[in-house]
Amino acid sequence: MKELYKGLGHVAIYTADMEESIAFYEKIGGSVYKRDGVATPTGEKKLALVEFGGFLLELIEPPAGELVPAGEGSIPHFAVYVDDLDKAAAAIKEAGVISFMTPEKKVLPDTFGGLQNWFFTGPSGEQIELLQML
Repeated sequence: MKELYKGLGHVAIYTADMEESIAFYEKIGGSVYKRDGVATPTGEKKLALVEFGGFLLELIEPPAGELVPAGEGSIPHFAVYVDDLDKAAAAIKEAGVISFMTPEKKVLPDTFGGLQNWFFTGPSGEQIELLQML
């Protein structure tokens, strides 16, 4: 069945502030691909697709005053493959991101054949993993 799959479509992230989230992802190298909205009984749900790291993020801002709908699940984090973790982290820090979750990267030589990673957070608390396989 795997031949039916073409790859990752997008990762959906709820945001409390669409403009803040778009600005954040643009600051670290993303770009808006499309924007849209969906009418709901409580108001418009704002949507944006942001190209980032070779895939799309779907940013979702619920109507004003509405919380994330119960039962929609959560995503602990998403990972972006990088060729050079140190260089990628330095560029993100240079862009003004100060939300790295640890002072240093983790090196895990025995996990999945060896990897190093470093997590930081986006404006809505989403965790983003920079991941380099060794």
